[in-house]
Amino acid sequence: MALLARALGLGTAVFGAATIVRPEIVAVPTGLAEGDGSVSRETRVLTSLIGFRDVAVGTGMALAPRGPALRWLIAARVASDAGDAVFLGRGLASAPRRTGAVLVAGGWAALCALSAKGAGRREAAAPATPART
Repeated sequence: MALLARALGLGTAVFGAATIVRPEIVAVPTGLAEGDGSVSRETRVLTSLIGFRDVAVGTGMALAPRGPALRWLIAARVASDAGDAVFLGRGLASAPRRTGAVLVAGGWAALCALSAKGAGRREAAAPATPART
């Protein structure tokens, strides 16, 4: 059953859309916001790119048929989250923010990877029952 992958995809898409509308969702906890909590134009551009990526991949996970298409989209999600964990973990200014980013992004990557188990093969159509005559 692909329910976990679908739910994670939907959650990813919703979070991505929210990030585009309100970049503070990502900028404040990562320390990328200004001291007063505002978000610079540059940071807004970056968070929008991340949000758009999440909307695209998450929507794909929510809607793709089971089998190779869904597994590839899950792989893209895992790679994106793993990349977020690596680069935020190396690049953020403070150790607590780096640790938090690694835990959140790495945890999301692991959860999405786990969901691949249910993405399996396309479900076969039910066999036709013979007509009674």
